[in-house]
Amino acid sequence: MSKIAIVALTGPGARLAQRIADSLSGAQVHLCKSARKDIKSLPRVVLFDRASEHLGGLFRSGHVVIGICASGILIRSIAPHLDDKNHEPAVIAVSEDGASVVPLLGGHHGANRLAADIAALLGAHAAVTTASDSRFSIALDDPPEGYWLANREHVKGFVSRLLNGEGVRLVGKAPWLANSDLPFAQDAELEIIVTEKQIEASRDRLVYHPAVLAVGVGSERGADHEAALDLVKMCLGREGLAPQSVGVVASLDLKEAEPAIRHVSKVLCCPLQLFDSRHLEAETPRLNTPSDEVFKAVGCHGVAEAAALASTGPFSRLIVTKHVGVRVTCAIAQASLPIVKAATGRGPAQLSVVGLGPGNPSWRSAEVRSILESASDLVGLSLYLDLIEPLSLGQRRHDFSLGEERLRVERALSLASEGRKVVLVSSGDAGIYGMASLVFEAMESGREAWRRVDVTVAPGISALQAAAARVGAPLGHDFCAISLSDLLTPKESIIMRLNAAARADFVTALYNPASKLRFSLFLEALDIFQAHRPAATPVIIARALGRPEENITITRLDQVDAEQIDMLTLVLVGASSTRCIDLVDGSRRVYTPRGYQPPEHQDKEVGR
Repeated sequence: MSKIAIVALTGPGARLAQRIADSLSGAQVHLCKSARKDIKSLPRVVLFDRASEHLGGLFRSGHVVIGICASGILIRSIAPHLDDKNHEPAVIAVSEDGASVVPLLGGHHGANRLAADIAALLGAHAAVTTASDSRFSIALDDPPEGYWLANREHVKGFVSRLLNGEGVRLVGKAPWLANSDLPFAQDAELEIIVTEKQIEASRDRLVYHPAVLAVGVGSERGADHEAALDLVKMCLGREGLAPQSVGVVASLDLKEAEPAIRHVSKVLCCPLQLFDSRHLEAETPRLNTPSDEVFKAVGCHGVAEAAALASTGPFSRLIVTKHVGVRVTCAIAQASLPIVKAATGRGPAQLSVVGLGPGNPSWRSAEVRSILESASDLVGLSLYLDLIEPLSLGQRRHDFSLGEERLRVERALSLASEGRKVVLVSSGDAGIYGMASLVFEAMESGREAWRRVDVTVAPGISALQAAAARVGAPLGHDFCAISLSDLLTPKESIIMRLNAAARADFVTALYNPASKLRFSLFLEALDIFQAHRPAATPVIIARALGRPEENITITRLDQVDAEQIDMLTLVLVGASSTRCIDLVDGSRRVYTPRGYQPPEHQDKEVGR
């Protein structure tokens, strides 16, 4: 199921929300800021200002929404975002007194089942109105995790016939079906089949594929990814196995960066599970084709067969022995139960490098928020980790101080190479004077295991974007950014870049302009720009962007107060064409015209 957000608008609602969250794995309480003063002991929560906007955002991002509020609030907040009922997340309303639980949306996508679970917890009434759920205590188009319905398009007609009195036969094993109130009859025309085999579905036959298969894949370095996929498809097809019954793709950990193996995992929409050679060697007595040659190469007597068996447990069996393709191997094992979560091995090495934006949580992207919520470990400067504390759901924190940037990166890569889901946190945008470049530098020159880490960089709003947006559009034409910190860059190089930017008439963002120990370079920068720009050139001094103490000053190049500048400040120096305008409300705005012309004078390239 998707991530679960339990949204409370009041103090009593927050206490009920926490009670529900404690019973649901991965659920998180979201609380209106106006109610925070009524709660003293509530653990970590996500705080928000405007309920309707926050609820709509959660729904758009795919969260299951449980609102401790009136149904009408949820309906009005989510209605503008309704689109495709087959892909929309569940929405449930819970009365503040905990007496009623109402699934509003997604009844056949988990809402009814979740509402029933919440009602059981609270001793409440679940107002489930879906006919099949009410009659048979089951939603046939919403199988539990580990089962895949092959013909969802036939469910409506199938259920209609059941409601009209027809019986149904169950072929195969599935406790969630067997223990329901479906009208089972051995001579029924309707049937439900649970099988790992590829079988034809129809209006009279619903087919569920349990995720009981593990595909083990071995690969030589650089093997063709399509060749690997073709071999897997051949192995499945030869035994008549349904790809939808594959619950995991497994291999040796040394092979995790191989594109062929990752491609198979991606196409089959299955997690990749990895094992070290010691673990795979323990499976040798169960292998059909052990190989001394393989043992000499990687330390175990088999990869494909051993990985398939290791990921399905001690009671599994090989149903497809090792097949050899073009520089790849494949084997398939079958577990006794659906593979929902692997008990052994590890997932692929994953590291996300994210930018939080300048400070305001509302500037944080949905992608970054999702990555933070799903992480196992958070690595970063203590200040940044404190900013995202409300998002934490038991993740391990790894705090560092200023000046320990390389140590942060090394810790993040080491944790990721152990199979943990790691997030390295930057402010602003991680790729703009952030940690992303240092990550790739460390991968290039560091340990072999680090180069197998799958790195994702998620952008954030940079300080220059935030400052520009606050005052208008000073970045409307060409611009550049220069850091005045000479800790990592020679002062001579910084002076050269300042002169080049000033001569080229770029709007220039000055990062890290000054500190207690470093101030003279900023004064030199002012002198350089004053030699090439008019005295009246607009300069924006933006301090503590996105934080309560935010302060933004618009001044002239010849009137910059250097005493205002510190490490929390970004300075934007306008180009010679940058202008200020005073609005009727007394506010001032800054913009740099791009030179748009009326249509009859417009060059074809303008606006592209």
